[in-house]
Amino acid sequence: MIRVLLVEDSATMRGHLRESLAADPELHVVGEATDGGQAVEMVGRLRPDVVTMDMMLPTMSGLVATEHIMAEHPTPILVVSSADRQELFSTYNALAAGAVDVLEKPRGDDSDADWGRRLRSAVRLVSRIRVITHPRARLDRRRPAGMAPPPPAPAAPLPTAGTLRLVAVGASTGGPRALTDLLCSLPAGFRPPVLCVQHIAASEPFAEAFSDWLAGQTGRDISYARDWTPVEALAGRVVLAPPDRHLLVRDGVLRLSDEPPRYSCRPSVDVLFESVATELGAFAAGCLLTGMGRDGADGLLKMRTHGGVTFAQDEASCVVYGMPREAALLGAAAYVLPPARIAARLAELHPAGSRR
Repeated sequence: MIRVLLVEDSATMRGHLRESLAADPELHVVGEATDGGQAVEMVGRLRPDVVTMDMMLPTMSGLVATEHIMAEHPTPILVVSSADRQELFSTYNALAAGAVDVLEKPRGDDSDADWGRRLRSAVRLVSRIRVITHPRARLDRRRPAGMAPPPPAPAAPLPTAGTLRLVAVGASTGGPRALTDLLCSLPAGFRPPVLCVQHIAASEPFAEAFSDWLAGQTGRDISYARDWTPVEALAGRVVLAPPDRHLLVRDGVLRLSDEPPRYSCRPSVDVLFESVATELGAFAAGCLLTGMGRDGADGLLKMRTHGGVTFAQDEASCVVYGMPREAALLGAAAYVLPPARIAARLAELHPAGSRR
């Protein structure tokens, strides 16, 4: 039995959630909250397996409620959000604060036909994720006031500095937070383009809001990839794979592809990593961040065998230690580190002012 707490101020939407979940006898609604404060109290009292969280709530917003829940009673949270731009920005803030996935609310069109099935599938998926206390809350509780953070572990030797031409990054569940940490930790003068595949809701409003949100969080030039863009023109920029299109590098330009999904994923991290391995070899770095499944592990191994420097996110900092774990088991990752320390190693490979 999977015990679910519904957090939604609309009685109509709560009824829709309740009825949709009732179609699966193993999904049991244990409570319904209509504002964020009530949600935090009920999570502490009922200890559900999953919380479905609306963002726009009275008294206490869904974002603030998410932050409290992840700091006090870590619970897998599925954000059920509309495509309104303000709500989408709150949704990505909630994902950065520890929520693990997002499902768009019904649109009122033909796409709603299988919405209930998608909700049930998402709840089941989220229920299997082992969440941790929100990192900031954990640090605040365990580190006495005034105590400096522990020094980083000694760095393993890296290839010759100044040789890095491109960074390829893959992420899935938990990716918004990990990407933010990595990009914020890169120095302002970091010039190699960063190509990124983030598994995310495929609808256009969700995708557009994600690129804008990530740019606002990191202060970097972030956009979606355009077919036939020369890689040389992307210095200092972060480029995302568009929704439902593979992103790859071929003959010095970005290419977008509608080829079949890999491991049910389009865009696929493997497709990006494999193309970068073939195209750039030892002049590229690959970073595989938090996510469920194994997309990216084979591609990261190919990057390493072609001479590229490869990183996987460490288990302690992952929301889901799935994709990075598969890479580590394959021996694909030369370095296993949290995102901020991956960024520090990348900066060592391309110090400010270095040239090809």
